[in-house]
Amino acid sequence: MTEMLQTERLILRQPNASDWPVFWDFFQSDRAKGVGGPLSLRDGWRHFATELGHWDFFGHGMWTVTKRGSDKSVGMIGPWTPMDWPENEIGWMIFDPTLEGTGIATEAARAAVSHAYDVLGWDTAVSYVGVGNTRSENLAQKLGAVLDKEAPKPEHYPNAQVFRHPRPRASQ
Repeated sequence: MTEMLQTERLILRQPNASDWPVFWDFFQSDRAKGVGGPLSLRDGWRHFATELGHWDFFGHGMWTVTKRGSDKSVGMIGPWTPMDWPENEIGWMIFDPTLEGTGIATEAARAAVSHAYDVLGWDTAVSYVGVGNTRSENLAQKLGAVLDKEAPKPEHYPNAQVFRHPRPRASQ
C-alpha cells in the first residue's frame, strides 16, 4: 500500500476525515457537475465515505492532493476500482477553482497513472469522462489518453466517454 506520493509541487496522501469540509463544499457547487454533483448531504457523505473505504478494500484509492507545505485538500486524484466498474480508472476532481490552468491536475494525474502501471501492476487504465466535461476531456488528452469508443462503460454511467491511458514511457 502506498499512502503517499510526492511530485515537484504536490503531496498526494491517503484521504482522511479532516478532508470532509473541502470535499463537501466542492460537491455542493456547480463545479461538481462533471462528477455527479451537486449532491445532497446524504449522498455527499456516502460518496466521501466510499473514498475512505476504497482504501480499506483495495489498499489504494484516490489520493487527497495538497500543495507542498500545506495539508489542505485541493482535490482528489488517483486509482479508482469499484467492484462494479468494468475497468480500472484514474479519476480526478480539483476542488479549488483558482487552480485552473496551473498544471496541478496534470502533475498529480501523471503521478497517479505511473503509480497504477508501475506499482499496482495495471495492464490498462481508463478515465470515465462525462460528455461536455471539457476540463476533464482536456486533462485526459494532455495525459496522452485516447478516446476508446469500443470500451465498456459503468452501468450507471452509460453516457461516459472512455479515455484510455497509455503506459508511461518509463514503464514500457
